[in-house]
Amino acid sequence: MLEPLHSAVAANRFGLGARPGDLDRIGRQPREWLAAQLTGPAPQLTDAGLRSSADILAQGLEVRRELRAARRAAGAGNAAAGERNAAAPTDATDQANAAAALLKVGQIYRPIYVAEATARLREAVATDRPFVERLTWFWTNHFAVSVDKNLVLGLAGSLEREAIRPNVLGHFTDLLLAVERHPAMLLYLDNHVSVGPHSKAARALDRRDRNRRAGINENLAREIMELHTLGVGGGYTQTDVTAFAEVLTGWSIGGEAGRLKRGEPGQFLFRPELHEPGSKVVLGRRYSDQGYQEGVSVLHDLAAHPSTARFVATKLARHFIADEPPPRAVERIAAAFRDSHGHLPAVYRALLESPEAWSPDLVKYKTPNDYIVSTFRGLDLPVDGGRSPLAPFELLGQRVYSPGSPAGWPDRSADWDGASALLKRIEWADAVGQRVGNRRDAAALAPQLLGESLSESTRKAIARASSGSQAIALLLASPEFMRR
Repeated sequence: MLEPLHSAVAANRFGLGARPGDLDRIGRQPREWLAAQLTGPAPQLTDAGLRSSADILAQGLEVRRELRAARRAAGAGNAAAGERNAAAPTDATDQANAAAALLKVGQIYRPIYVAEATARLREAVATDRPFVERLTWFWTNHFAVSVDKNLVLGLAGSLEREAIRPNVLGHFTDLLLAVERHPAMLLYLDNHVSVGPHSKAARALDRRDRNRRAGINENLAREIMELHTLGVGGGYTQTDVTAFAEVLTGWSIGGEAGRLKRGEPGQFLFRPELHEPGSKVVLGRRYSDQGYQEGVSVLHDLAAHPSTARFVATKLARHFIADEPPPRAVERIAAAFRDSHGHLPAVYRALLESPEAWSPDLVKYKTPNDYIVSTFRGLDLPVDGGRSPLAPFELLGQRVYSPGSPAGWPDRSADWDGASALLKRIEWADAVGQRVGNRRDAAALAPQLLGESLSESTRKAIARASSGSQAIALLLASPEFMRR
């Protein structure tokens, strides 16, 4: 009975949930089924309407120019109205123009966000390489940005599509560099406003206004060390963060306003006039002033640091194996990371070869994201059917691309299995059951989706259901379906 159970583990723990027929297709070679998905380029999203981040930002920059012009006009109108001591038709008109320009930003970015999130869900539901898709989502959460910040609303999906998907089966160094150069990350962590205090731009500012001081923004440097590479306790200090922030000054985006208006709008651009001159010491190593290449060198060294190997291995083991990652599995994965110089398929294979990953115990409680996607896959629900396919993610507390902080969504059961959250899942399961009705046979589906992890008590409960709708709800609300 071991191999059928392992087939269910492969589909539900490493994949995104079994579809009818998947367990038969996996058969007695679950590791081979997963490993085969790591060959060839990673799947890319090609839905019509998906746009490049550069195109999105170029349009956003134009709207912001309109907004600034409307605000200037509103200010001039207010001044003129005050001088005339007259009623304010000009003031009201100009203020309305400013409000309309601001509304236009949301009108542009919101449909882009919906298109990206819908394309992502459609791929997850239909893919025959669910292991690669789960890995893609793992890295998106590792390198988290959040659409709670308006500047990122139209860009979070393009970060995943342009920086993460093309590199998920490559080397960690390339993935790291692609993410940190992406406009979504630079805007989310404010590196585009970071100015070296001794840079050319800062000196020019000092000459014009002695009361203003250009400053370094440490957000990107700190999160790269704390969340993207070394991890808390990885051996860096605040001094390293500050020095690394100096290294990253000048990493910006083309097409900004004012005197910085140059370069291709929305494209990565190194701005030497913002860069802090001189050599810097990061983690005990001195880096000469090489402009853009200085930052690349530090990122390469961070990617190769032993603390990065352990940090990434720990997060992979927590996600795929257990909330408290088994030390032996962590060391096996970390060793593969070090030995392969961060070649990610080698790291994933070390994960698959870890005996701890194949425990029959369903110890990982599904996040709302996992729960919803596995429901869509298991019941073969249409992504574009009727209501917005993104509504369940908000209802169950995991809005797409919205973790709320650079730390990403939590990955432990205790963060998701509260009583109120469980009640929402049960209510949603009941709603899905009512929607599906008798069009799905829950008694026939249960063993196809859960395999040998299907308990006798769940089997009996489904068989005794008073209706097809109730049977579907019982399947979705079962402990086996809630876990992976």
